[in-house]
Amino acid sequence: MNKNELVSAVAEKAGLSKTDASSAVDAVFETIQGELKNGGDIRLVGFGNFSVSRREASKGRNPSTGAEVDIPARNVPKFTAGKGLKDAVNG
Repeated sequence: MNKNELVSAVAEKAGLSKTDASSAVDAVFETIQGELKNGGDIRLVGFGNFSVSRREASKGRNPSTGAEVDIPARNVPKFTAGKGLKDAVNG
């Protein structure tokens, strides 16, 4: 499912126009992104948690040349599925 299909599904389930549903979906994504950017986390009981993890600097290898490269430290977004989502996916 891509974003347009998600907007259509939200519009249908919520009884909204596609424009309103698109605005709502965009607002949810922007809110999640903004909270993670500020170092916070989002907990949606029964669905899952969005958080930020710190990945430390490491050494890697260029697969084509075999040369060693430095991989810088960075923050990465993380999603952990909740029990309700896991149960829905597994039956």
